[in-house]
Amino acid sequence: MPVKQKKGAMEMSVGTIVTIVLLMGVLVLGVFLIQRIFSSAKGAIDLTDEQLRNEINKLFAEDAEIAIYPGTRFVEIKQDSTDGVGFGVKNLGTAEDTYSYSVRATPGNNCPGNFAAADALRLITIGDSESGIGIESGGSVYRKVLFEIPVGTPLCTIRYSIDVTSQKGRSFGDFFDVKIKAK
Repeated sequence: MPVKQKKGAMEMSVGTIVTIVLLMGVLVLGVFLIQRIFSSAKGAIDLTDEQLRNEINKLFAEDAEIAIYPGTRFVEIKQDSTDGVGFGVKNLGTAEDTYSYSVRATPGNNCPGNFAAADALRLITIGDSESGIGIESGGSVYRKVLFEIPVGTPLCTIRYSIDVTSQKGRSFGDFFDVKIKAK
């Protein structure tokens, strides 16, 4: 084989290798960015009040009195971290009404037997209940339930229920699940 052909073959293979390395770099960067985008809005803690209000408004059905964010009603929280769930309550009545809510907990079957509902409720740092919430007809209010998960909390799933009652006798609710993950 002449020297010119060997040199051309060598240049072609080096060019191919450089192209492959650059494409792999772009692929890794793309995967990283997509992962960041989809993992950034899992819980309500990273959202401002205005962003949370907008997200919950998107989730309200026409005749729904309550909506929970995230729409999947499922949040994973690692030990030694804080995260939350947002919810909105809408007054579908014809006049202003006063509402109250409370959060109940039911540990899942994968929780140890000594982990009771009271233990699950202690994970809530703010937003476990509130009363005297005035809402005008057709209006809405938005709240967050914030969780702080200490190290040592059992790695299990807990179902939290939000029970809402109005002064005029209406009651309704919804639920969300929190999965505790290792630190």
